[in-house]
Amino acid sequence: MQFAFGDYRLDPERRELTLGAQVVTVGPQVFDLLLHLIGNRDRVVSKDELLQAVWGGRIVSESTITSHINAVRKAIGDKGDEQRLVRTIARKGFRFVGEVEQAGEARQPIGSGAPERAASPSTELRSVPLPPDKPAITVLPFQNLSGDPEQEYFADGVVEDIIAALSRIRWLFVIARNSSFAFKGRAVDVKEIGRELGVRYVLEGSVRKSGSKVRITGQLIDAATGTHLWAERFEGLLDDIFELQDRIAESVVGAIAPQLERAEIERAKRKPTESLDAYDYYLRGTAKLHSGTREAIEAALPLFYKAIELDPDFASAYGMAAWCHVWRKVNGWMVDHPQDITEGVRLARLAVELGRDDAVALTRAGHALGHFTGDLDGGIALIDRAVLLNPNLAPAWFLGGFLRAFNGEPASALEHFAHAARLSPLDPEMFRVQLGMSLAHFVAGDFDSAAAWAEKAAGNLPSLLVAAALMAASHALAGRPDEARQAMERLHALDPSMRIAKLRDWLPIHRPDDLARFADGLRLAGLLE
Repeated sequence: MQFAFGDYRLDPERRELTLGAQVVTVGPQVFDLLLHLIGNRDRVVSKDELLQAVWGGRIVSESTITSHINAVRKAIGDKGDEQRLVRTIARKGFRFVGEVEQAGEARQPIGSGAPERAASPSTELRSVPLPPDKPAITVLPFQNLSGDPEQEYFADGVVEDIIAALSRIRWLFVIARNSSFAFKGRAVDVKEIGRELGVRYVLEGSVRKSGSKVRITGQLIDAATGTHLWAERFEGLLDDIFELQDRIAESVVGAIAPQLERAEIERAKRKPTESLDAYDYYLRGTAKLHSGTREAIEAALPLFYKAIELDPDFASAYGMAAWCHVWRKVNGWMVDHPQDITEGVRLARLAVELGRDDAVALTRAGHALGHFTGDLDGGIALIDRAVLLNPNLAPAWFLGGFLRAFNGEPASALEHFAHAARLSPLDPEMFRVQLGMSLAHFVAGDFDSAAAWAEKAAGNLPSLLVAAALMAASHALAGRPDEARQAMERLHALDPSMRIAKLRDWLPIHRPDDLARFADGLRLAGLLE
């Protein structure tokens, strides 16, 4: 079923909004908001209903709803003062008032086969990913058949390592872990997954762990046709876990491209550690990181330290521990600031020393060193090496984007954030990309976009201190004192001790003009010296 109004057409199945023959770029939540309003155009839709339908009942700010309504209006050529299509009903909600025709027939592809033009990184991230220029695959969460819910982290860790192994195949485009895991626990048709993530191949399977034995099954499916291309079962002891994962990756690659050189597969193999106990603690710590909350970071850090204790050469564990200290720093959670920074630098340098060919270690350590030492060029170089080692590692792209934004390179930063979003379009950690987009737009002097992206990030993770600061400064510099004051209240609630004098030590902003502009915006918003 499709909806047509004026020259626009809304296709729920393809998740496309088109104007004539052109695709209109909108974000996922903006698309869902428009679809819900059109689907319920016979009545007024309350804000509470929108929160449930679009944000899954999650609490978001009033300004977030307003910004998304404005984005809907902009996408369909409406204006807030005219309200020809989307009307605001005071104290009640919103209603779509345009004339809508419904069509059930399938739509022919747009144009004459010419490739769709990619959206600029400064616009909304696409809701339907562009097809990559190489074979694309997503690895879904494997079922935990161990009979013990506590083993869920182990099954997830197996999948993460299979993703990592596939990601090192340079001609293969691999969707990042967080977007694949958006489908966890959901019964979704593989064709729908293929459309939503823009992939041709889907790998799914199960893990059964019993004592020292483990069994992994996998099946590779062509998402376009639903055809099973390959299926196999792998059994062994826990001591063989990395070999089993390599065999799965090798079999998948062989099924996709039999002509692949054997040497490329061999280069993709790497054991992160010889200690299975260290690996277990590392997986537990990594599982904690994704929510980004203070409690999660405080729980993850000792797990990474335990992994390091069990294997003093575990480079990725050092990198992840260093990055935990970064996240504590930027959110104002450090207890002993000088000591924590010294420890973060120590961990990051060890990660680099031990992990010169470890993309995860180089990514996390490079970002940490950029933050803690101010050596942005050095941090960027480490992350760029990580991208060469693993071009499908989404964190390398968005953390590299952050350092470029801090270094005064907003255009390059925006490209990095857009690429990270393409690698992981359904990432529950999208707040990191959104925060980076805000920072890059701020450095570029686009305060309206900076405020809008900061609102999105804060809506997904309210504890983001940098998002509150960027909102306050951007609104103030854009001449919106009321919004700036509200953002400053949020900033004070998150960190009552924040002052202008702390900015230089808080964020590694390289260019004096960028730092001065940030300080001016916060000063206008009401932050004390």
